[in-house]
Amino acid sequence: MNVPSPILVTDSGRVRTLTLNRPDRRNALDPDLIEALDTALTDAEADPSIGCLILAGAGKSFCAGADLQYFLSLRENPGGPTEFLRRVSAVVTRLERSPLPVVAAVHGHAVAGGLELALACDVVVAGEGALIGDGHIRNNLLPAAGSSVRLPRKVGDSTARWLALTGTLLPAEQLTATGWLRAVVPLAELTATAGALAAQLAAAAGPAQSAFKSLLHTLTGMHEDDGLAIELAEFEKHWNNTDVPAALTAFLHRRPA
Repeated sequence: MNVPSPILVTDSGRVRTLTLNRPDRRNALDPDLIEALDTALTDAEADPSIGCLILAGAGKSFCAGADLQYFLSLRENPGGPTEFLRRVSAVVTRLERSPLPVVAAVHGHAVAGGLELALACDVVVAGEGALIGDGHIRNNLLPAAGSSVRLPRKVGDSTARWLALTGTLLPAEQLTATGWLRAVVPLAELTATAGALAAQLAAAAGPAQSAFKSLLHTLTGMHEDDGLAIELAEFEKHWNNTDVPAALTAFLHRRPA
């Protein structure tokens, strides 16, 4: 039996689309998907014909976060999923720091780890009605792939605190005023809109663009590595000191992923 690739890769001119491909799990992040995304980034960055990336999701959602069933399988491990999340954090950070500009095409849900993926992209466009939020505390979790570091920078401190401390998911339309979303469009237009934005970025591709992207990251994130390390350490401490698996089990029994 052929196992579907966790990342689908398609090219259109100088734009490469990387599509998260676990639609039956709302593209929940697991080790195979994260490793496939890392490999896809390596391949794209090594291909001189590629000038921009689009990150999208197959099925009904962009990404609903980490695979909670996988988390529960690690409940007996010291630190639980910390080592896995260390890898997730590294790949998400690599996405943010890629010399290629990255456009996120968000639909359905971008929650927890899905939000963290979108926060690492340079440009975000969303389909109407997409629900976006941190959501970690709804399952007695803390972020571990950059939300506490990047969310205040991208949406502003007040909105970041509301999303973080309530676990609320907001329709994309309510986040347009933050400036983080480049556009919110009818779902039928999402792919074309993301493609048009990516084509503009690809048209400007070159050493100057890559250097400018690196400069923007350096000047706005001088202390980011320290923040990411603290975030991951707090996740591990919280996992070890509270009964997170009980919260995840309750969530999974209420509603399938």
